[in-house]
Amino acid sequence: MKPNLLKLALILLIASSLTVSVESQELSSKGQRTVAVTIDDLPVNSLRNDITTQTTITRKLLHGVKAHKVPAIGFVNEIKLLTNGQRDPRRVALLRMWLEAGLELGNHTFSHPDINRTPLDTFKEDVIRGEEVTSGLLKAKGRSMRYFRHPFLHAGSNIETKREFEKFLAERGYRIAPVTIDNSEWIFARAYENALMRGDKQMAKRVAEAYIPYMDQKFAYFEQQSMALFGYEMKQVLLIHANALNADYFDKLALMIEKRGYQFISLDEALTDKAYASPDEYAGTAGITWIHRWAITAGKDKDFFRGEPRTPDFVLKEAGIEAE
Repeated sequence: MKPNLLKLALILLIASSLTVSVESQELSSKGQRTVAVTIDDLPVNSLRNDITTQTTITRKLLHGVKAHKVPAIGFVNEIKLLTNGQRDPRRVALLRMWLEAGLELGNHTFSHPDINRTPLDTFKEDVIRGEEVTSGLLKAKGRSMRYFRHPFLHAGSNIETKREFEKFLAERGYRIAPVTIDNSEWIFARAYENALMRGDKQMAKRVAEAYIPYMDQKFAYFEQQSMALFGYEMKQVLLIHANALNADYFDKLALMIEKRGYQFISLDEALTDKAYASPDEYAGTAGITWIHRWAITAGKDKDFFRGEPRTPDFVLKEAGIEAE
């Protein structure tokens, strides 16, 4: 090789190395965003209760979850395992599909009652009843139920109820599954299924196409909330539901999340973030994220909570919910 060509090759090699080094430093300074995906209302939350539809929803949702290597956890309402008041082996089989996919299951109560409207002793009984089938399925896999998710994200309307219930959960070996990225995905899901059930494919597509940008905005909002409260982006916990919308669009949702720079992690790993040790003294009727519970406990004023993305009016209307 001629000297000038050799010199040029060395310059290009050095430049390339410097570029890689700078890019690596930038990635290191930004850090890796991480999120745990938690999925409520298993085996399926659907307006269509036939086993064929619910099996299809489960298969499609699990296909998307596995395709993106998401170590999700599903929270079960065992009332959904009944057909005409009797336990249905076909519906129990839907939970087995989650375990066979290598995923975890948690307790979301038996019948999804509201702790703010239910006597605490009755609510506790519903939690215990919600263990019966799922704990057996997990035991057969050498595992146990470890996490509890509050229905409606209601944790108690007063501090006494909140603390007594937390003590009850701890005594039964549960850890509370918090949420840091909450959203109105359930409203989109209802609107989507309403449109499908009346054969309006155009409206179903319109709802679905609004869903991913809305969730993108939600991620951006809670990233900012984390920065404002803690000074860094915490390991997030996302809440969605086992429904037809996510069965059909989980791939697009996951791609959006990945495009934002996220790696999917387990709930176990997410809760290693020091943010989850923050004091939570919130007791009230609202079902709010833990970021907002911590912010209220820290005495943040109302300006802190501004800017949360709204659900489009047409989605609310299609879901049968009046816009505010």
